[in-house]
Amino acid sequence: MSYKIIIILSFVCAVSVVYTCNEAICASVVSKCMLTQSCKCDLKDCSCCKDCFNCLSYLYSECCSCVDMCPKPNDTQTELSKSSYVEELQDNVPGLFAALTSDPDPQKRWLSITYPVDIDLSAYRATPERQPVYHLQSVEQESEPISRDVVTFNCTVAYMSQCMSCDKCRASCRSMGSNSFRWFHDGCCECVGDKCLYYGINESRCLACPGGKETPDMTKDDDLLYDDLDYGEEVDAQSV
Repeated sequence: MSYKIIIILSFVCAVSVVYTCNEAICASVVSKCMLTQSCKCDLKDCSCCKDCFNCLSYLYSECCSCVDMCPKPNDTQTELSKSSYVEELQDNVPGLFAALTSDPDPQKRWLSITYPVDIDLSAYRATPERQPVYHLQSVEQESEPISRDVVTFNCTVAYMSQCMSCDKCRASCRSMGSNSFRWFHDGCCECVGDKCLYYGINESRCLACPGGKETPDMTKDDDLLYDDLDYGEEVDAQSV
C-alpha cells in the first residue's frame, strides 16, 4: 500500500511540474524529493523545510514552487517569448561549449544554466519482436515496480544577454560549439549543449532582452531591425 501511495504522489508531482513549474529543469529533482518525502510539509508548519532545501539543493530557488515551499512566480511572459525556432548544428564541439559555460562569463555575454535530465536508456535499445505476456494480479496484491534503466545527465544551456536575429543566434551558438540552438521570437537566443533533451529550456530568459519590450539599446542595434528578425517560411516551418 505504501508503494501505491508513493506512485500516486509521484503522479501528482508530475502533473504539478507540467502546469506550474518548468518541467525541463525541475522534473528530475522534484520527483526524487517527493519519493524520499523530503518536501512533505507546507510553509505553515515548515517541519521539513530544511530537508526540502537540502534535497532541492542548488535548484531550490528554481523549483521550490513546484512543492509549494515558496510563492509561485508570476507569469509575465508575452506571446513572443513563448514561441521559438529550433535547429540542430552539425559542426558542434561539446568540449568547447563545456569549457565556455563551466564558469560565469566575465563579460556577461551569456548566462549559463545547468540542470539534471533523466534519460531512460531502455527506450533507445533495439529489442527483438516478441509476443506480449500478460500477468493477472488481484487488487490486494502489491504492484511490481517497472524496472527502468535511467541515467541522469547534466544539461547546460547558455542564454545570450542581448537580443539578436535568428542568423546571429545561429552564428553565436556555432562559435561556442553548441549542439543546437533555440531562437525565441522576442529576440532571445539560447545555445543548447549536447546532453539536453528537447532543445533545452522552452522559456525566454535573456538578461538584457525582455520579452516584447522595446529598450533604447534595442532601437540602436542594426541586428534588431524588423526585417532582420528572420520571420518567414523557413522559421514558421520549424517553430515550436
